[in-house]
Amino acid sequence: MELSDEVVADLGRRLRRVEGQVRGIAARLEDRRECRDVVTQLAPASRALDKVGVAMLANGLAWCLEHPEQAEAAGCGPAEFERLFGRIR
Repeated sequence: MELSDEVVADLGRRLRRVEGQVRGIAARLEDRRECRDVVTQLAPASRALDKVGVAMLANGLAWCLEHPEQAEAAGCGPAEFERLFGRIR
């Protein structure tokens, strides 16, 4: 499965944003903020990570559909994508 440079750049930007969110969560924890304040910030970070995974798999699936022989040889058939999508909540 190959991802275009544009997709890799987009996913990298998304992950850097999530990294910032996680740092913010860690800072709240270190500042001894209230539990609900910390937990409230976990959900958006978790959803953002899920979106990165879905975007990567969607782009990978598109590539596999365009290159079925290469995808099958690489073990990226429909069953594998079903398994991978299942790993994202």
